[in-house]
Amino acid sequence: MTRLALHSRLIPGTEEAYELEHARVWPELITVMRAAGITDWSIWRSGRDLFHLVECADFEAAVAQLRDNPTDQRWQQHMSQFVEGFAQNPEGVAGQSLRHVWTMSEQRD
Repeated sequence: MTRLALHSRLIPGTEEAYELEHARVWPELITVMRAAGITDWSIWRSGRDLFHLVECADFEAAVAQLRDNPTDQRWQQHMSQFVEGFAQNPEGVAGQSLRHVWTMSEQRD
């Protein structure tokens, strides 16, 4: 299982609407995300910055599978009214994941 972090940014003035959209994400989207191997996805917000924690078997494979999925395409189109986009990181998984620095549970005494 892989756990990785992503960073995206909201369009100014859409913060509240974005949170309302996530009060209940489309159940059919969750189904296709699970089918792509994503077991969990959490989002935190600080101002316009969004920080995502994703748990999945293979993020690059999940992204590739979702790219052609009509449900995910509709969701991405719908959310584009709120989100400027994901930060790119050429060194990260799928060119998006943030650089992992430290995890307390992984540190050995």
